[in-house]
Amino acid sequence: MEIIETLRIRSGLMYGFGLINLVTAFLLIVLSFLKPVEFGGTNAWHKPIKFTLSTAILSWSLAWYLGYLPGGRDIDITNWVIVITLGFEVVYIVWQAAKGEASHFNSSTPFHSAMFSMMALAATIATLAIGYLGLKFLGETVQELPDYYLWAIRLGFLLFVIFSFEGFVMGSNMAHSVGGPDGSSGIPFLNWSLSYGDLRIAHFIGMHALQVLPFLAWYFLKEVNLTIGSFILYGLLAIFVLVQALQGKSIVTL
Repeated sequence: MEIIETLRIRSGLMYGFGLINLVTAFLLIVLSFLKPVEFGGTNAWHKPIKFTLSTAILSWSLAWYLGYLPGGRDIDITNWVIVITLGFEVVYIVWQAAKGEASHFNSSTPFHSAMFSMMALAATIATLAIGYLGLKFLGETVQELPDYYLWAIRLGFLLFVIFSFEGFVMGSNMAHSVGGPDGSSGIPFLNWSLSYGDLRIAHFIGMHALQVLPFLAWYFLKEVNLTIGSFILYGLLAIFVLVQALQGKSIVTL
């Protein structure tokens, strides 16, 4: 409860947005059992559940990190940009799941093509906004923090932005699978393909560096060189699974 209160104090907007997504994820989990919707061989509710959970984690992570910055009108505007753009994506993904239709890579009608393009634009704007917050940690106004932790935050933002833009690889492919169709047999819930390359894996690993690297640095590494080393290894892991996916190889292929 102390952590929750700290998040609320550091950024009421990001805390509230994260809470809304967390509650939405819970409701969608209930719906996935009470009123399952089939799409592409999987429960259609799984996709918005993953998106709402990821958005909640991202929002609360940003709320935590914002507590180290002095604040200002530019940060307030940036936060609202993130909430509006990601909120738009979440709403559309939930809406499409409820209808048993694809939200991504859907060009079946001019409307769906336009909405997919708008989601790509929203994701781009949100990523740039988050990248702007990351740049704030290069300034001299950051609250005094251990060097290893500050570098972990900086590098976490860097990998987040790089692998967020990796989503354009999926967009250009108009699918997240390489070497076969989307919807093949995959890991339960995550639905990462076990038969073909899956571009979503690198996307997931890279973007969650924003949580993983600072966590490792604060609790275990406690040294700048070790933190930079973990950044290199983590980045190489994300690159490896991306290259593997582009070759059409599944995550279980050696």
